[in-house]
Amino acid sequence: MLGAIILAIILVVVVPVSVAIGGAALAGVIGGLLQSENKTKHEESPLLESNY
Repeated sequence: MLGAIILAIILVVVVPVSVAIGGAALAGVIGGLLQSENKTKHEESPLLESNY
């Protein structure tokens, strides 16, 4: 019975947290790649000066 309770706690707490952290890390990597690609493709654009 104790094993089932521990397994339920792992499924309810640990798995969603790890998925959220993994998703945030993946979003950061994709955002960084897209931002660097944008800077190289549009170097002369005056709109880049307004971006932070």
